[in-house]
Amino acid sequence: MTPERFQKIKNVLDKRQPDLTIVMDNVHKPHNLAAIIRSCDAIGIGHIHGISKNHDKVGVNLKAASGSNHWVRLHTHTNKRKLFANLKDKGHTIFAANNSAKAIDFRTADFTNASTIILGAELDGVSDEAIELSDQEIKIPMNGMVESLNVSVANAVILFEIQRQRQRANLYKKRQIDNYEYERLLFEFSYPEVAQILNKKGESYPKLDDNGQVIA
Repeated sequence: MTPERFQKIKNVLDKRQPDLTIVMDNVHKPHNLAAIIRSCDAIGIGHIHGISKNHDKVGVNLKAASGSNHWVRLHTHTNKRKLFANLKDKGHTIFAANNSAKAIDFRTADFTNASTIILGAELDGVSDEAIELSDQEIKIPMNGMVESLNVSVANAVILFEIQRQRQRANLYKKRQIDNYEYERLLFEFSYPEVAQILNKKGESYPKLDDNGQVIA
């Protein structure tokens, strides 16, 4: 661990947006998972959710995501209502990306408060149940013959608008994750192999000094 890399990890954690997440409604393709996770990492999302009846399928495909899942944790669920109720209890507004008559231009939505974006697979889109459970449908205006984007592309377009709004609101200037989460992720990102061993043993992480070295 070099001091430069340790500082980069600290800078990344300082800009994490814990009140922002996405929910993938039956998105399984490895290349889409990988691209979505990379975009989430790029704007500071640390936890995302996948709804699927096949947890193993998502797990296998996630391993094909070229290691991008090291920085973003994917949680899989089978119960939409329970997941959305939990997010709403945390104050999240649920936005469903859906090209419908009810949907508003995504750029007019306010993403500076706790927000969840629901994305659907290309062929099926967001499920009717997920739309019913959402607070607002949003869409990306398009002027071509094709009326939909690849799910990973749509995700990136929406997320970078969210980043723009949050930068204007100065939400990246002050660390938002709590101290416990910060210290945990700082060690896991710095020493992933050691963290895995300690987790298996049920042991706590050691402290790190200002240069990222383990304090004996």
